[in-house]
Formats: sequence, structure tokens, C-alpha cells
Amino acid sequence: MELNETIRKSVLFRGMNEDEIAEALSELHGTVKNYKRRQAVLHAGKKTDNIGLVLSGSVTIESNDMWGNRTVLNIADAGDFFAETYALLKDETVLVDVIANETTEILFLNIGNLMYSQDMNKAWQIKLTKNLLMISTRKNLILSGRSFHISPKSVRGRISAYLNSVALKKGSRYFDIPFDRQQMADYLNLDRTALSKELGRMRDEGLIDFQKNHFRILG
Repeated sequence: MELNETIRKSVLFRGMNEDEIAEALSELHGTVKNYKRRQAVLHAGKKTDNIGLVLSGSVTIESNDMWGNRTVLNIADAGDFFAETYALLKDETVLVDVIANETTEILFLNIGNLMYSQDMNKAWQIKLTKNLLMISTRKNLILSGRSFHISPKSVRGRISAYLNSVALKKGSRYFDIPFDRQQMADYLNLDRTALSKELGRMRDEGLIDFQKNHFRILG
């Protein structure tokens, strides 16, 4: 498998040289697959022992219930991972859908048996295990952040909590968010019309300015 820049710079392979990365890809049965826009990458109700690394494009991790309600949990862009928890706990049923947002290329790695291996003395295995811990820790921060964003009862409260956290993370009052309006509404558990109206009110009041997914916090 060709080691492109996304793989080389991936957090999963941090601290590894090219030989170690190649060995990891081989032993984890690395497989690249391509998806079209809105094609399902992973279905809720299934099980998996593969972690996915987005090489190009992006996917939405979302929860869709049996009544047609959709909640956006996160978006994974090029270089991001998904399904690592389910891959490590391979007997757990997947509770989310992963959907390609555009033409997307994904590298799948079978890490399901890694934690159960009796032979964990190879350099790449030790490094990869440490890196997986870091990835899982960051994902926990993302999920706890979403809980903070949707805890306010008002539409404005949720918008403000989310935009404030992005500004703090970016270190700037000028920033882009990864969502379109529908995705933002789904992420914040809001009706899209209510979200758009409140964004308009906040702009009219001089609190924010925005153009599509580019925002500026004023005041």
C-alpha cells in the first residue's frame, strides 16, 4: 500500500518510521475503499472490528432513530478517524451511521484483535496502542463538548455555547465551522428554521456576523 501524506501524518502512526507504518498496515490488513456522496460507510445495528481513517473527503457520524429523527454527532475530515471504540470493543453493536458527505476515500484497519493479542512486543504495536489511547481521549472531549452545547434550553443559548467553544478552540473570533445549516441544526438538536431565524436575530443585534459556514463573533 502506498504511504501517502495523510497516512504518514496520521495521529495513529505518530512516532513510527515508514517501515513500522508499512508493517502495521500489513498486519492490520489495511484496505482502501471509495464511497460516493451520501453512500453509507457504516450502518447502525452492525458490528465492526475496523477503524476507519478518512484519506480524502469527509463523513458524518450521525444517529438516526426508527422515527426518522437525525442527530449529527461529529464530522470526520481527511486525517480523522471513526469507529475506533467499536473496533476495540468488537462485540458491541454499532449505534451510529457513518455517511459520506462527498466522494470519499477511507483506509480501514482491523484492530479488533490487537487488544487481545498475547504478542504485543513489537515497536509499532506499542506505539499504535498509545496513539489509540490519545485518539479515544480526544473523542471523549468532543462528545462531552456536545453535551455542553446542547444543555441550554434556548435556541440562542445552544448557538452561543457552540460558537463560543469553537472560537476558544481556534483562538480567534473569526472561524469556520464544519457544518452546513442542516448539520448544525441536527448537531444542536434544533429545528433548522428556528436555527436560521435565531442566527439572523443575533446578526441583526450585532452579536455575530456570518457567511455560510464562516462566522465572526462581534462585541
